[in-house]
Amino acid sequence: MTATLPTTQSPLDNISYEDLYRRWENGNWKATAIDFSTDAEQWRSTFTEFERKAAYWNYCLFFWGEDAVADGLSPYVDAAPLEEQKYFLTTQQVDEARHAVFFNRFMTEVAGLGGASAGANLTAIKPELTWGFKKVFGRLETMCDELRANPSIPQLAAGVALYHIIIEATLAQPGQHFITSYLEDRDLLPGFREGMANVAADEQRHIGFGVKLLSDLRKMDPEVPHAVADLLREVMPWTINVLVPPGWDERYIETFGFTMEDLGEEGASSLETKLRTAGLALEDLPGPPVMPMNGTPRERAIRGKVLCKAGYLGEKIGPPSREPAHVELLFESVANGLDTAAAREPGVIQWEFTDHEPWHLVVDNGTTRAARGVAESPRVRFQVSFEDWVDVVAGRTDPRRLALRGRFRPRGDLRWLFKSRKMFPAG
Repeated sequence: MTATLPTTQSPLDNISYEDLYRRWENGNWKATAIDFSTDAEQWRSTFTEFERKAAYWNYCLFFWGEDAVADGLSPYVDAAPLEEQKYFLTTQQVDEARHAVFFNRFMTEVAGLGGASAGANLTAIKPELTWGFKKVFGRLETMCDELRANPSIPQLAAGVALYHIIIEATLAQPGQHFITSYLEDRDLLPGFREGMANVAADEQRHIGFGVKLLSDLRKMDPEVPHAVADLLREVMPWTINVLVPPGWDERYIETFGFTMEDLGEEGASSLETKLRTAGLALEDLPGPPVMPMNGTPRERAIRGKVLCKAGYLGEKIGPPSREPAHVELLFESVANGLDTAAAREPGVIQWEFTDHEPWHLVVDNGTTRAARGVAESPRVRFQVSFEDWVDVVAGRTDPRRLALRGRFRPRGDLRWLFKSRKMFPAG
């Protein structure tokens, strides 16, 4: 008797593009039919002045985001290889437009945004957008241009990773949960809650489609994991900064019972789950690690916030922190972000900072580590200011440009450094 090996079932096995389309037909709702009269009264009488300010900021991000994604789906439709995928993507574009109408109505009729049109309202809320938000959605615009020029399978996979996995699953879904939770707990804004429940159901369907499409694209082209990994390494540092509140005043989030760490943890967990389901687990993606911070999603959210506040990631708003614990976390992240298997052979990189204590990195596949101080026999030495090096790590400046200006001087075995360049995220 021949034994039968058990087969591994995937959640995607029970989902078809036809089924997703059918769910869209069954889930249609009207953004123009929601009653905001009670919401308007509660907005004025129940929310405190600061709560209105904080909620307004948060809802502005959603309003702008829904409009932006509605505008950006056409090249995805053109690039999709199957007609059934194209059909669903057109329904998603309708959904996103409906979400934008819903948010425009709420912001006008309840939150007091007084533009004469949706376009005028979008212009008015632009100052509320965070640096990280503008970077992510700016990348969506360029992704659309890239898809139009090159509607290949790997390019489409990168686009799906950005749109469905990063924007919808990692950023929007935790934000929706954050908003609906505090409104349900306080039994406030019934019209807005009704609309948000509809938006969340739509987004869940979109995310399911994106995960399935990404899985199918992976099976069609071996370059898909590389394209997805490259996109994630580019975008992930920005996502940490999307919900940085004005002036780093964390009351904008905490006044509603959540913390930045809560939202970061939920987003990181969602990202991991969706990619794993698509057959693209983070730890299996090629090249340097996408997540250069170790630990659980909660621990990574905490460390990511520390790196942002220290000035090591995100928008540059002043000199970087020189707190020893912060610098240690920075170099730990640099070490974790290397694909040390791509190094030609073991070696030590020494940072000889012009304005800070020295640090070095032992590159040895399996035992790579960073430490303060001077190494005995470094293979390569970098002479650079600490602030310039932080700008390199944060992606705010190109080390080659610094080198041309004499502000970044590599010394030592530069042949080893060149041959090992693929171990670096930008290699």
